[in-house]
Formats: sequence, structure tokens, C-alpha cells
Amino acid sequence: MNLPVRAVLDTNVVLSALVFRGGAAGQLRLNWQRGQVLPLVSTVTVQELLRVLAYPKFRLSQAEQDELLADYLPYAETVRIPQPPPTVPDCRDLQDVPFMHLAVVAKAQVLVSGDGDLLAVAAEFERACACSIVPLNVFSQNYSADQTKNRHLKQR
Repeated sequence: MNLPVRAVLDTNVVLSALVFRGGAAGQLRLNWQRGQVLPLVSTVTVQELLRVLAYPKFRLSQAEQDELLADYLPYAETVRIPQPPPTVPDCRDLQDVPFMHLAVVAKAQVLVSGDGDLLAVAAEFERACACSIVPLNVFSQNYSADQTKNRHLKQR
């Protein structure tokens, strides 16, 4: 059996997989449920997810929020971020930095994000930290292209 892809998923990616469920996000959800992708989380990234799920625009009751979390957190590996956290490239949005810290500490193979600020530092982050930052559609295409070997993702 192949090891799952160790992936940090930014909040918008997780939200899309949980709330909207279609397309690449829906496939990602199935992949973590099947153990093909191992989502990596930290206290800070889970707190952000909790905050975003409570946004009024989603109109999710507390029970619905709890149900969505129950379909994500049991599949995730929680990682403790040391203090001080590891050095990562500068990012314009400071709220994105915890995702980079998590990727480094957890030895993630990939950080999946649609966030322009994270994607802007992707090349520098990969050089410095040996972890790719890719949008969901790229992750989905490359992962699906060869599920047995995950060629484009570095196994550690």
C-alpha cells in the first residue's frame, strides 16, 4: 500500500471540499476519506477553519459546522508548531504564514492553496523548504495522473 500524500490544505480548499463538494474539491475530500491524502493541521489552521465556517454568508448552524468538521478532522494529523516557528519566506499576508510553518514542521509534500499571496512565494518556498505550493486544480491533475507513484510530489 502506498503512503498517503502529506498535504497542508489552506482554509479555502478545505471549505470548498466540505461545503461545495464538487469538482476537484470533492475529489480531494474523497481522497482524504480513502486515506490517499493525509491533511495536516495545527491549532492555528483549525482555529481559522472554525472561524470561517461560522461566517454568516454560509448560513451553517452549529450542528452543520460540527458535522463538516467531523468529516475532516478525524482524517487529519495534528502537528505541534514549535516556538519559535521555523523560518519561511516572507509573505504579504501574515495569516498565510502559519500554513507555511505547518508545511515545514510536518514535512508536507505539498501545500494546496488558491491564495495569491501564497502562490506568489511558491518558488521561493520550494527552494527554501522543499515543499511545493500549488493550486487545487494542479494538485488534483498531478495527483490523479499517477495515483500510485505521485511522481510530481516528493516523498520524504
